[in-house]
Amino acid sequence: MEITYVVIIAILTYVLGSITKIFIDTIPNKFIPLQNVIIGLIAGLICYFTKIEPNLMQSLVLCLTATMGAGGVADLVKIKNKEE
Repeated sequence: MEITYVVIIAILTYVLGSITKIFIDTIPNKFIPLQNVIIGLIAGLICYFTKIEPNLMQSLVLCLTATMGAGGVADLVKIKNKEE
């Protein structure tokens, strides 16, 4: 089950990130956490309605936690690359 969450979140992140980069060229970095929350909510709803997770609240919390964690890891990598 857990790998399914990761796959759904990865696909959504890729699609929405690509759409954002294509149509909105100058999006400030301060809106990326908002984008991660939207991706988490959409992924949580997809996981709930496709019966991957039977509990709506748990599905939303798991997907939100995963997207925000992924965003935090991405920020850490950027910070590390800037320091070098």
